[in-house]
Amino acid sequence: MHHNVRYNCRVLFLNKKILLIRPKMMMANHGNYRELRWFSPWNQLRNVEEYFLPRMIQEVTGQDTVPFGDCVLSTKDTCIGTELCEELWNPRSPHIQMGLDGVEIFTNSSASHHELRKADQRVNLVKSATTKSGGIYLYANQRGCDGDRVYYDGCALVAINGDIVAQGAQFSLNDVEVITATLDLEDVRSYRGEICQPNMESEHKLCHRVKVDFSLSTVDDIYLPTHQPITWQFHTAEEEISLGPACWLWDYLRRSGQAGFLLPLSGGVDSSSTACIVHSMCVLLCQAVEDGNIQALEDVRRVVGDDSYSPQHPRELCGHIFTTCYMASENSSRETCSRAKDLANQIGSTHMNINIDMAVKGILGIFSVVTARLPQFRANGGSHRENLALQNVQARVRMVLAYLFAQLSLWARGKPGGLLVLGSANVDESLTGYFTKYDCSSADINPIGGISKTDLKSFLLYCVEQFQLSALRGILAAPPTAELEPLTDGQVSQTDEADMGMTYSELSVIGRLRKISKCGPFSMFCKLIHMWKDALSPMEVAQKVKHFFRMYSVNRHKMTTVTPSYHAESYSPDDNRFDLRPFLYNTRWTWQFRSIDDQVREKKW
Repeated sequence: MHHNVRYNCRVLFLNKKILLIRPKMMMANHGNYRELRWFSPWNQLRNVEEYFLPRMIQEVTGQDTVPFGDCVLSTKDTCIGTELCEELWNPRSPHIQMGLDGVEIFTNSSASHHELRKADQRVNLVKSATTKSGGIYLYANQRGCDGDRVYYDGCALVAINGDIVAQGAQFSLNDVEVITATLDLEDVRSYRGEICQPNMESEHKLCHRVKVDFSLSTVDDIYLPTHQPITWQFHTAEEEISLGPACWLWDYLRRSGQAGFLLPLSGGVDSSSTACIVHSMCVLLCQAVEDGNIQALEDVRRVVGDDSYSPQHPRELCGHIFTTCYMASENSSRETCSRAKDLANQIGSTHMNINIDMAVKGILGIFSVVTARLPQFRANGGSHRENLALQNVQARVRMVLAYLFAQLSLWARGKPGGLLVLGSANVDESLTGYFTKYDCSSADINPIGGISKTDLKSFLLYCVEQFQLSALRGILAAPPTAELEPLTDGQVSQTDEADMGMTYSELSVIGRLRKISKCGPFSMFCKLIHMWKDALSPMEVAQKVKHFFRMYSVNRHKMTTVTPSYHAESYSPDDNRFDLRPFLYNTRWTWQFRSIDDQVREKKW
């Protein structure tokens, strides 16, 4: 608090003294962040004021006041400036003016969350910052679950004059990582001698400098290091899915005080992806323990309830902390049951087969007693309403049973603790609302809720090779299905893509246009007639766009109750935090749909 205004600040120390309090000047106020709810930006560029320290701090540092504002530190041998997180991403980043004014070292304490394929943006921004005007950039990023949907993925780095010279891990179970590099300040000065001088501004407000009686180098340095650029090793999207949500799950589990996870495993791509992420978590834990990570070992022992336990193999650890269950009904096929069991055996989870028919018939019996009517599936002559209601009963019974077994399955085995229920609805299904409200997609947390079906399929192919999970081949070959309608001659006749009226790959394109490109129905139609011109006619594009927006608006309310999901995509429809659009729309979209129809009718395609 400064003059009764709350700022988000970085504090710089040296030898038990505060050198500077630097308030953040550019707030993150979009997507996952709402900084302006809590903080005000410091908008007095190049201005420094006196900050009176609280008494408890004065007693520690021996200081009454310290500089507060937009300024830099001037040591005996260099000048050090600070950026905070969002400021690096801003078109008017502070490093530009600081570099022109002679600041040679930029430091950034960041809280940049993980998204698939985002790391290259972050690395390129730092490289660009030091390519334009030279300088050394020290970038440190948070690591771990924030107690909510996002995961901070590290990626600490050191750069000089556009070259990366040190790289930290992007995903790790270590709470803290330190990277170092020894660099020559003369390399910065030589670089700037050519690059910067012609571009110096004639009317430039200088940075306020705080003099610091300290030197980063020594006068008797004889050996001047030559920095060696490294090539940044980026993870593939499949590796990111394997590692990011796995680290997030472990952080969540060890903080929650629970004894493991329970997953309704259907034998399809989505739930199998969730299972593979838990398996990946066990692989990371075993590796961390083998590497001597004492904190990881202590956390594992606390979760399993055994102070002497040491994990020897991911499959064995999985059996301690992961329970899977296949919830069969009369509409389930033998193939999906077999696929679920095979995968559970390969990853080592404690697996159960549960039949839900008795519970479903009991609920329908109550309805029949009250109304004297018994609904029928469409295949048996029932209406669309009956058909949908009968599917939803099965889905919701699975959710109730999942929570029952999560609470009591360890108790039944004579073990302490409860289990966190994992969900497995992907981001594309959330877009259209293609799931039952409060069904088994309703869980405690969902590691794949921000990942597209297309990426999940690629991830499972990766797991086949990386973890030798051959059971996934049959899962990938099978058409996605909810298995909630009666079988035809013992075979599944219901498929997800037929129910949704579009493919998962089409949904991913539509999702990005809706969120990232801010498209409504008409503007989306205008873009898609060009993007899909080789595959679909304008009439077919119009039908898909209108069908999507009908489904989206009818089911948007489901996003208010969606399970908290790992944030992995910038087109997430999660209205609880990321996407703050309304959840009530006019489902007819009268003006927009009419405009689409007019274009289809009037244009000579």
